[in-house]
Amino acid sequence: MINKFTCLIFAALLFSTRLFAQTEQDTLQGSLDVHFNALAFLDNREYSAFVPRSRTYSGTRTTLDFGIHLDSLNRFVFGANAIHEFGAMPHFLKVDPVAYYQYESNKWTFKIGEFPREGVLTQYPRALLNDTLRYYRPNIEGIATSLHTKYGYETLWIDWVSRQTEVEREQFLFGICGTYIPKPGSPFYLSHYFLLLHDAGNAGTAPQPGISDNGGAQIRVGLDYSHRTVFDSLKVDVGGMLSLERTRGIDGFKIPKGFVASAFISYHKFALFEELYLGGGSHINYGDSFYEKTFYNRLDVIYSPFMFKHIKGQFIITFHSSPGFLGDSQQAFRLTYDLGRKVLKRFKSDNLL
Repeated sequence: MINKFTCLIFAALLFSTRLFAQTEQDTLQGSLDVHFNALAFLDNREYSAFVPRSRTYSGTRTTLDFGIHLDSLNRFVFGANAIHEFGAMPHFLKVDPVAYYQYESNKWTFKIGEFPREGVLTQYPRALLNDTLRYYRPNIEGIATSLHTKYGYETLWIDWVSRQTEVEREQFLFGICGTYIPKPGSPFYLSHYFLLLHDAGNAGTAPQPGISDNGGAQIRVGLDYSHRTVFDSLKVDVGGMLSLERTRGIDGFKIPKGFVASAFISYHKFALFEELYLGGGSHINYGDSFYEKTFYNRLDVIYSPFMFKHIKGQFIITFHSSPGFLGDSQQAFRLTYDLGRKVLKRFKSDNLL
């Protein structure tokens, strides 16, 4: 059933993209450009609550890609994203391909292929998609489409995690997220996030665990007073969370529920982020493990000494509190640099759609 649902999503996305292309005004001016960006990180985690995760993540992510703009709406991008962990041999732990088609108009964005998750799913709460994905799985491999209006946005996506073979299981994530603003300019907003990991097993004949589904959802209401006060950012929200987990033919969905609240405030180079969770422990495969606890509080103290046009550097000290473990902490430094897209050549192109 879920595979039929996935096929319907694909068909709808492809049909809608064709429709957008027929109705939008474009130009015949094309270009070839190059884009370079990188992330350097040193993230030390001292967790008594989760000893296996009490380690240091360090390394550099570098991405180089080339874009072919057919016109003002359509482009192809191809390149590579490589990670090197400090002190590791061989030098590159993994090289991920970057290869995708993108359609982008004033309202719609559509991508298919292997493309960066940055800017597409980075708004997801850590409870659903943990922050180490930024280091070790920076790309989405699948499809994403978004609608943006003056009342907010809505994003629908699917991400293949593992292709089915004799030994590897078929796994993919799919989800939807969005934010609704009832009146343009209003500080009030309503946000929602949902994802589900579908695990269909491998193609081998040996006995194996059954088909399983794992995921979660959040809905939040909040106020955003960014640039409305002396602070650069001032944002608070509260809401509910649930997780979904089952193995088909063995049990039904387990659905722990809880309460979430967060606040973010920034002024020039300093910022604070606080999040609270209360409720049933939620086991979400790609989520932060701390939300398996019935109580969790996180406080980030952020200092950004480098804030330039192409470079941003941040020191972050994080304090984690959970039942029986009040002294867990994390110290991180991240430096991002993005040179932007540089046009190498302009040319006239035919409208291929």
